[in-house]
Amino acid sequence: MYIKKILLAIVVIGLIVAAFFANFVYKAMLKPNTAFNNEMAYIFIPSNASYNDVRGQLEPLLDDIDSFDDLAEQKKYTINIKAGKYAIKKGMTNNDIINSIRIGNLPIRVSFNNQSTLEKLAGRISKDIEADSISLLKAMKDQTFLTENKFNEATALGMYLPNSYEFFWNTSAEAFRSRMLKEYKRFWNDARVKKAHDNGLSQNQVTALASIVYEESKQASEQPRIAGVYMNRLRIGMPLQADPTLKFAAYQLPKYKNTVIKRVLNVHKDIESPYNTYKNRGLPPGLIAMPDISAIDAVLNYEKHKYLYFAADAKRFGFHKFAKTLSQHNVNARAYQRYLSSQGINK
Repeated sequence: MYIKKILLAIVVIGLIVAAFFANFVYKAMLKPNTAFNNEMAYIFIPSNASYNDVRGQLEPLLDDIDSFDDLAEQKKYTINIKAGKYAIKKGMTNNDIINSIRIGNLPIRVSFNNQSTLEKLAGRISKDIEADSISLLKAMKDQTFLTENKFNEATALGMYLPNSYEFFWNTSAEAFRSRMLKEYKRFWNDARVKKAHDNGLSQNQVTALASIVYEESKQASEQPRIAGVYMNRLRIGMPLQADPTLKFAAYQLPKYKNTVIKRVLNVHKDIESPYNTYKNRGLPPGLIAMPDISAIDAVLNYEKHKYLYFAADAKRFGFHKFAKTLSQHNVNARAYQRYLSSQGINK
């Protein structure tokens, strides 16, 4: 009898332990443990985050943070944190969540265009990835990097081709810069490099001219013709006389900070700047804006014609009238000036 009682006690204790273990396993690994109503929630784990940092993001999303702690400890997640963007689906168990935030780093789409300076580009990118604008700008302006890759601060913006790219959220400033250099080199394939060379331009010069073309017209269909005008002027040694470069030069001066120049005036043509293409022949030292790829290809494949002038068309907003002679251009230009005056645009 005594032995039977001992065996029975052992069985009972075993069952209790098994039940306790089964309950632990169910709560820790098999029971859904999400507390949100949406189908998906996301957490962003910074580089060098501690488990407490992760826990702080998870706690509002989970029904039972303590059971998550127990399993995270068992699976050694607490000492193996991975940075990135992670998804937690409604109804996930603790085990599902740990697996997701351990190996499920999600890529994100980073898109940019129309960033006129490296500062603005850095600010734009910092909204999408972990790297802040200060570290991004420092990487973009790093003199060693620029020199090694045949850029300077005036041309560096041209390395960043406007498009949509896939990154991980925890991308560093240096990794972002390296990826953009890779994309730049991929874009400048042998065919494009040859076209630039055949046109008598370096890659940086193509991009600088493309930035002017893009500021003159956002109409991709018209950009090759505008590029042709500037190539004709370069060929005969005529100043580019590009109004967008005057605006760029003006915006570098304190007088024009936080202003918008809607009408280029003679006073702007007197600005002392290497970007004043009325005073200086040839191309400016760098970009005046970030050109679209369409504008870069427009320069490489510029339209061959005999036009030397163009003026905005008051009757077709966004388009231009082209002229081969100064007298015809003056007629076109005066028509547009009258339109500006009629709209009360005087500066």
